[in-house]
Amino acid sequence: MKITWFGHSAFRLEFGSSVVLIDPFLTGNATFGGTVAEASRGATHVVVTHGHADHVGDTVAIAKATGAKLVTGFELCQYLGRQGVEATDPMNTGGTTDQGEFTVSLTIAFHSSAEMDANGVLHNLGLPNGVVVAPKAGLGPVVYHMGDTEVFSDMALIGELHRPTVAMVPMGDRFTMGARGAALAMRRFLPEVPVVIPCHYRTFPPLAQSPDAFLTEMGDQAGRVRVPAVGEAFEV
Repeated sequence: MKITWFGHSAFRLEFGSSVVLIDPFLTGNATFGGTVAEASRGATHVVVTHGHADHVGDTVAIAKATGAKLVTGFELCQYLGRQGVEATDPMNTGGTTDQGEFTVSLTIAFHSSAEMDANGVLHNLGLPNGVVVAPKAGLGPVVYHMGDTEVFSDMALIGELHRPTVAMVPMGDRFTMGARGAALAMRRFLPEVPVVIPCHYRTFPPLAQSPDAFLTEMGDQAGRVRVPAVGEAFEV
């Protein structure tokens, strides 16, 4: 599998004939220096963890331009469908959907999910989630993108059920867990995940500006952590 981090929580996964974008917040993402067209080239699916603008991002524009299928929670699917996303596959927490070369499962996450429109109306967009992307037939590793969340002990159950070998871990603090909580999640509840990718940092001034504190908190397990350069693909 080829993985590209676009900054914040936005990732591109490439395996088999599938190109999966997770939380494609590109326009307005200060750490992303590329173009939406290039980042989304060939996209077959867009998976969104929750309804905040810094995660929904360019989903509608990408889906319209590429025909990519949107896979996310039911309420958010309906909301984005009314904005012009034609191919949607709604689901909910605990469910798994078959996408051909891979499955998508939604896990719990402790956060919120809403958007205020131009008229000041707040739209509740269902529950926030983490997502598990599980390629079939040896096409790639199982990826657990935690979404935005606090650390919680049932991460251990997610690990037991889905057996992820790659985890995208928010550690920027303020809106998610910080370095200490993220390290606790990986050291205590997901100790068998060999590739740990920190995210949700450096995008805005209130967030942590580097993963250094997370690496320090990981201690003797810091070797599990991979800190990719923004926009540069790497293989796992």
